[in-house]
Amino acid sequence: MSFKKQDIYTALETITAPGEGKSLIENNNVTNVVIFGDEVNVDVTISNPTLQAKKKIEAEITKAIKTTISENIEVKINLKVEKPAEKKDPNLIRGKEIPTIKNIIAVASGKGGVGKSTITANTAISLAKMGFSVGVLDADVYGPSQHIMFDVEKERPLSVNVDGRSKMKPIESYGVKLLSLGFFTNPDQAVIWRGPMASKALNQLIFDAAWGELDFLLIDLPPGTGDVHLSIVQALPINGAVVVSTPQNIALADAKKGVAMFQQDSIKVPVLGIIENMAYFTPEELPDHKYYIFGKDGAKHLAEDIDTTFLGEIPLVQSIRESGDVGRPVALQEGTLLENAFQTITKQMVAQLLERNKNLPPTEVVRITTMSGCSSVKK
Repeated sequence: MSFKKQDIYTALETITAPGEGKSLIENNNVTNVVIFGDEVNVDVTISNPTLQAKKKIEAEITKAIKTTISENIEVKINLKVEKPAEKKDPNLIRGKEIPTIKNIIAVASGKGGVGKSTITANTAISLAKMGFSVGVLDADVYGPSQHIMFDVEKERPLSVNVDGRSKMKPIESYGVKLLSLGFFTNPDQAVIWRGPMASKALNQLIFDAAWGELDFLLIDLPPGTGDVHLSIVQALPINGAVVVSTPQNIALADAKKGVAMFQQDSIKVPVLGIIENMAYFTPEELPDHKYYIFGKDGAKHLAEDIDTTFLGEIPLVQSIRESGDVGRPVALQEGTLLENAFQTITKQMVAQLLERNKNLPPTEVVRITTMSGCSSVKK
């Protein structure tokens, strides 16, 4: 039996490092390989100290070598656990980069029912119409809705092979790639998960997905400030956050908490701005009239008070709700006032992202290089 070191390394490329999201070879976990006839000694260093992780990695290495090369090989594994090197700010929560995704934007709200998912869906479509490659991660664990808004409720992600590993292929609709827990849960049953279970499911959607090359990944967060939000900022280096609110005081009070969460010293995610949804109502028969049902300019004043940007407003219009319900968001409607409204807030959001990217360390952000100014279209 004849085999080389490279054969061993090739076999180990299919194994994912525990909690790392990369293969043992990509992550430099395999520090040495020594061959003595039919015996192979593999030195491996991992950061996960649990017994389960150790046993899992030993079993997977042995299986990979025996399956790929020969059952007759005697595999010996020298496993070492090392804590990852501390960052300059040990209190800072910061996620791992996904090299194929240039910009990650979280869309949040302090409270439910303010139209955060509607804003996310229409903003994603507006970005796609501008020529960008866009993905949406529906992280609203307990109330996923993006699969309904994109009219792919009955679709199921397929498994694809990427570099020897099985990954989920996002569903594509209207030029946007989408993954949602709604694809995997029974629509007639409530999702009753504790925080760790929800976090684990989200990590799978993030790191076990074949997103491909994306200019933007929008994350539709659940309402409030809880486990899911912390899991996201721990898993991913968020470039910026957008907070959605309606104009009334109760919603604004919660929106202010949402902004404060991202501004925490341990998180430090730049807030790109605030969007005011359901800003006013204009009856179809009275197009020149505006009725401020929930109050006037509340989100605009909040943006001024907390020194962040007001990205724009979306009116309260029946067709926005109807379009979302039937899975055809209004941003798809060419030449309409609503399409223009969503284009405006999307361009403002990108303009703020460009500004933030100029001022952040290059290791924590990937600059947009495909767009010159917020009103341009990618060529």
